[in-house]
Amino acid sequence: MADRQNPILPGSFLGILGGGQLGRMFTHAAQAMGYKVCVLDPDEHSPAGIVADKHIQASYTDSAALKEMAAICQAASTEFENVPAKALDELESLGVFVAPRSAGVSIAQDRVAEKKFLATWQKEAGIGPAPYQVIEKQSDAEAVSADLFPGILKTARMGYDGKGQVTVHDRDELVKAWNSFGEVVCVLEKRMDLAFEVSALVVRGHDDEVVAYPIAQNIHKNGILHTTTVPAPSINPAQEAKIIDAAKEIIRRLDYVGVLCVEFFVLKNGEVVANEIAPRPHNSGHYTQNACLTSQFEQQVRAMARLPLGSTELIGPSIMLNILGDEWLVSGKQAEPSWEKILKAPSAKLHLYGKAEPRVGRKMGHVNFVGKTSSAVESVCQEAIQVLKIAR
Repeated sequence: MADRQNPILPGSFLGILGGGQLGRMFTHAAQAMGYKVCVLDPDEHSPAGIVADKHIQASYTDSAALKEMAAICQAASTEFENVPAKALDELESLGVFVAPRSAGVSIAQDRVAEKKFLATWQKEAGIGPAPYQVIEKQSDAEAVSADLFPGILKTARMGYDGKGQVTVHDRDELVKAWNSFGEVVCVLEKRMDLAFEVSALVVRGHDDEVVAYPIAQNIHKNGILHTTTVPAPSINPAQEAKIIDAAKEIIRRLDYVGVLCVEFFVLKNGEVVANEIAPRPHNSGHYTQNACLTSQFEQQVRAMARLPLGSTELIGPSIMLNILGDEWLVSGKQAEPSWEKILKAPSAKLHLYGKAEPRVGRKMGHVNFVGKTSSAVESVCQEAIQVLKIAR
């Protein structure tokens, strides 16, 4: 359709499925550019819903709600990968420009489909998934090759932030873990000799323009992202180029419009392995809000509105520090962290998500630190970690 090539101009409504913190930051970016945002989310107090221009409180598959969104929104997207793909399809059938479309999101929703997809370009890109086996029935678990142990058993669907996965060392542990997951379809991945983990954040426009952010290096605690450091301190130029090329290949093969994050493992022998795909702006890309000329959220707005993509240039070295609900509960009772101490550092940029109830392991916000040197940024980040009493 010819009108699918024309830009959607400020003043128009953009739709977002999901009312979490990613939707909230997208909403702020869109509103800063003059757009209005309609959020569809069942939670009355969702972080994005309370700041959006319109909040439709309904389930993601509610046809009446989707029709209401389609009536006002020229474009729509999702802020998390587990939104039902059929909701995206229904919006598209109603004439909405959906970015990304359900085909790309569906692959990232299912680890089996994701692994198969990542393996399709392993030979030409030189990067593929870790060795794995699909577990659909007990005989699959009992017949797993010994070479896959120790491994990580992951549910094929609905896993995030370390949920739905467990380390297993032999077939007996595998069978027990699979039973504990309710005997749903799972993937067993071989645990690799990991040196470090990185994220590649790429963006594709409707016209096939693709831009990539600098490779970011991640540290996790208890399966949840703790810090993201840019430039990645451990990567070499050849590995970085290889990863960026692979991520660009992935986003094009998915025919994907919008922001995409691909997580990679760099092994101790220098080999690079693709871990997983996140079809949305990503926690490891939050540093772009203050450290890049164009944030990942503004890029998502640009891609949805069929505007030219922005520059991904890095302004200065940066570290993103995740803030969990744990930091409100350090003393055994709820207390607001000492933000004034954190913000004594002129480079500290605080982003809170508007969540009323802090809980252990719940993402409540993040702090971006930007400086002239990596060592200076690392120093102020460590000071913040001490102030917040984050366990090392």
